[in-house]
Formats: sequence, structure tokens, C-alpha cells
Amino acid sequence: MKISLQVLILLFSTFSIAQTPCENGMAGQYPCNGLDLLSRISLSAMNASAGNDSWGWTDPQDGKEYAIMGLNNGAAFVDISDPINPIYLGKLPTHSDSSIWRDIKVYNNYAFIVSEASGHGMQVFDLTRLRSVSNAPEVFTEDAHYNGFGRCHNIVINEETGYAYAVGTSTFGGGPHFVNIQNPLSPVAAGGFSGDNYSHDAQVVIYDGPDADYAGREILFGSNEDRVSIVDVTDKNNPIGISNGFYGSVDYTHQGWLTDDKHYFIIGDELDESTFGFNTRTIIFDVSDLDNPVVHFEYESDDVQAIDHNGYVLGNEFYLSSYRAGLRIMDISDIENQNMVETKFFDTYPGSNSANFDGAWSVYPFFASGNIVISDIDRGLFIVRDSSLGVNDNSISTFAIAPNPAKDLVTISSKTEPFAQIEIFNVLGQKVINLNFANSLSENIDISKLQSGMYVVKINSTTTKRLLIN
Repeated sequence: MKISLQVLILLFSTFSIAQTPCENGMAGQYPCNGLDLLSRISLSAMNASAGNDSWGWTDPQDGKEYAIMGLNNGAAFVDISDPINPIYLGKLPTHSDSSIWRDIKVYNNYAFIVSEASGHGMQVFDLTRLRSVSNAPEVFTEDAHYNGFGRCHNIVINEETGYAYAVGTSTFGGGPHFVNIQNPLSPVAAGGFSGDNYSHDAQVVIYDGPDADYAGREILFGSNEDRVSIVDVTDKNNPIGISNGFYGSVDYTHQGWLTDDKHYFIIGDELDESTFGFNTRTIIFDVSDLDNPVVHFEYESDDVQAIDHNGYVLGNEFYLSSYRAGLRIMDISDIENQNMVETKFFDTYPGSNSANFDGAWSVYPFFASGNIVISDIDRGLFIVRDSSLGVNDNSISTFAIAPNPAKDLVTISSKTEPFAQIEIFNVLGQKVINLNFANSLSENIDISKLQSGMYVVKINSTTTKRLLIN
């Protein structure tokens, strides 16, 4: 990609803070624990006055990672393949008016964007266009538009089925509005569910959890203002409400995410801290019986009063954007025994952790590289990383991977340094292969059972390299 002198000047002016390790509890001006700051892009660099949601896309062609951030006046696209020197590629302007609420999800190399702005509908943007940006930052145009609703608070996508679920619209009483996006450029209305209150956010999965009664069904877990709503949406013409989950001291059931085993649903109440005076509180539901969800326990921070907002599970960690307290990461490996422990944090709003609506709106922790995106209402886009992971692939390592891309078999070799362990992780950070050797210099690895996409290979628990499977 050719970048002009003017673009380079813009890029260097974009970052108010560059790579800054977390040392003695601080990364520059930002309080931290266990997370290094790689870079930040300010709102002004993206010609916006407020930030909101964020998501990510990994290009299956070359494994490059891109952050997508919602702004008051559009959606920004950022190449973070070099997280220390990210490139702001440009913005897709809002379809109608500006709004502080915007939400993005990704399916099949397309971004789907909604907003509370009047008449906004759903924008569709072809992310593969980001491969050929030659004059950043560009002003993009949408590739398709869905007008089956106007205002919309949030969008949920089940990538396994190719259905989007718009929630918080004026249709279906604010309940999920179904859209078939299997052909992303031709979204088709597919019904909805109005049987259980306004839905603020949701997660939809093909169910493979402990309740055998619903195995293989498409199940929606909604955060519906004062309750958890569980709905079978397999038959779009006949969605069926399964159950509700309730908890004490409820004010506004905001958002939740399932643990990997589908045994627990971790939710946040957006207003309980300010209304009841809790420290940051998270409610953990036991949803092993979908007909009878019950509160398993409540986790409350020892010393932080901030409002919790969006939280996501990756393996044994829960990543929580916590407004003025920034990103908080909890170890949930012992959740069965009602234990959660905060292990890391990065505070994007230094100076106060009070219960107010500033700071970290959302977090995207699913990049295979380990890079974590935080979208901040006031300070823009942050890229952080676990201090123990280092920054980039070890390009000077003696280890080699060939062929790459690969299909059925890949050879990992070394000229000098023997390896004892090889681990392979998918884009969700899940370990899909774990092999141990007696100090080998060359091994053939069977990858035929892995789906196509980008993976990270970790050698001897230290060196990481990317592997593309086609």
C-alpha cells in the first residue's frame, strides 16, 4: 500500500499515546495491571466527538486484523495488523442523523451497522474493500441497506445460521427483529418475536450446552430490561419463549454472554450501581436448565464503583468494559464454585472510577493475536495486550511453518532450537491442538480437521506465528 506524506503526517498526529508498557501500575497516564498499551487513536483523528461500540474482523485471506469502532457520526475502520502503528483507513458515515448509539457485528466478511438515529436502518459494508485502501482515510459508502426498521439499539448475529437479530427497534415491541443475511447484499425480513418485553441486547447460538432438551436448537439469550429472556428462534415463523430469569435489586438488565460450556450466562445491570450504591456488580445465572434459569451468585468489585456495560467471555476469562473503570478482566475458571477474581485491568478514564457514563463503552477480545480493542466514549480507540504475551510474532525466530497457507498438513521445523510443545489457537482464542514432543526439530502436524481461517501457532509457550488454513 502506498501512503502519501500527508497521510503519514496524519497518522503520526493520530496517536496521543504510543506503545507504553504497564510499569508500576501505570501505562503513561493510564492506571493498569497486566495490560500494556500498544496505541490509541483519538476521536479527533477520526473526525468524531463521541465513541461507542466496537467489533473486529480478521481477513481470512491473509490473517490481517481490523478494528471497527462506532462513532457518533459513523463507523470507523482501522488496520491493526501492526498494533503499535495502526492505520485509520476511513469511515462509513451514518445513514441518517448522528447518534451516540451505534452497534456493529460481522458476518461473512461484511459489517452490519445499526444506530438509534431516526431512519437509520441497517447498513451493510463489504470489509474486503479494506484490502485496497490507497488514500487513507477514505469516506466509504454502504454496499447495501435494510430499511425494515428505522431506529435500532443493537444488532446480534448468529454466524452459524446467517441470521441477524436487531433488538430495540420500533418493530415487534422492541423484541428481536429477524433478518436473513445469508446473502449479505440482499438482507431479507424473516419475522420477529414480541412476546417478552423490549430487548436491549442478546446472544444467539446453536445450542450445545447441558440441557439435552434443546440440543441443536437456535436459542436466543436476551437481556430485556428487567429480566433474562430465553427464546427458541429455530423456526423463524414460530419463535417460542422458553423462560425468564429474574434477580434481586434489578434496575436495567443490559447485556450478557454465555460461558463456553453454555452452563452460565453472565450479565450486567447498567443502573444498579448508581441506583442502589453497589460497587460494580455482575450477576451470574445458571442456565443449565433452560426452562429454569436461576441466579448462581453475584460478583461485586471490592473497590470499584463504576457502571458495567458490555462483557464477553473468552475461555476462562471475562472481559468487561466498565465505563470509568475501563477494561476489567476476571478469571472465571472456578465459576462453578462461585468464584470470580479480577486479574488484569486497563483504565481508559483515569482520575475517577465513579458510577457515571464516561469511559469504556465496549471491548473486543477475540483476535487470535491477543490484541484487545477498547472503544472509549471520550478518548477513542485503544489497543492493549496482555503484558506476558509480547507485541508481535517473533519474526527472527529460527522456527518455520510451511506451507502457509496450508490445507491438510503443515510442517513446523527449526534449524537450531528444538521444540517441546506446539499449541494452535483459533480466532476466538480457543486451543484446538496441543502436542508435546521430546525436543524435536521437525514435525508434521495434521490440520485436516480444522476449518479454514486464521490460526495462531504457539511454540514452546513463547514464540507465536500465524497460520492460514484454506
